[in-house]
Amino acid sequence: MVHLLSAQNSIFHQFMSELRDVEIQKDSMRFRRNLERIGELFAFEISKTLEYKATQTTTPLGVAETKQLREQPVLACILRAAIPMHQGMLNVFDKAENAFISAHRKHHKNNSFDIVVESVSSADLNDKTVIICDPMLASGSSVVNVYKEMLSKGQPKHIHLVHILASNEGVNYVKAHFPSTNYTLWIGAIDEELTAHAYIVPGLGDAGDLAFGNKL
Repeated sequence: MVHLLSAQNSIFHQFMSELRDVEIQKDSMRFRRNLERIGELFAFEISKTLEYKATQTTTPLGVAETKQLREQPVLACILRAAIPMHQGMLNVFDKAENAFISAHRKHHKNNSFDIVVESVSSADLNDKTVIICDPMLASGSSVVNVYKEMLSKGQPKHIHLVHILASNEGVNYVKAHFPSTNYTLWIGAIDEELTAHAYIVPGLGDAGDLAFGNKL
């Protein structure tokens, strides 16, 4: 299942407009904050799909019938661009377990590249609901490779993939390479074009560089 936040009017559109704006992007603190706020929006939407249990909460005046999450998700962050998104989700799922994945593009002389996953630091994933966030879904190979590496930490019961901006090619790649029964794809907006260097157009640029500065 694919959920597209931009399909309906919401404050997401304002945050997305600011993320794309070349002038507003000069303020890296605001760029990070917009990533964080969109992470919070995604977390709220995902929370509607989770299981809850009935509880009783003692108030100063009596006992209220309430609900709580039946179990906490595992929030997985692909370093480094996803750090602000991860914080936004953690603001909502404040009792969640966490996973951190280091991955990068290894470029070759013919302009091709491979996705190298360097390390996975994670809680036990067996029978857990896992939320993997990364701002951009370009070719789709990054999140697929990350998912395969994360299986060394256990077999999740369901995966939520969360991306602020995606290409059609990336969406189709995920659909072709993920198990069809246990994942949900959450996307903010989809752009049509993906360049030969796997950059989304019009896109928003390099989210990691805009959030944390240029890298060598």
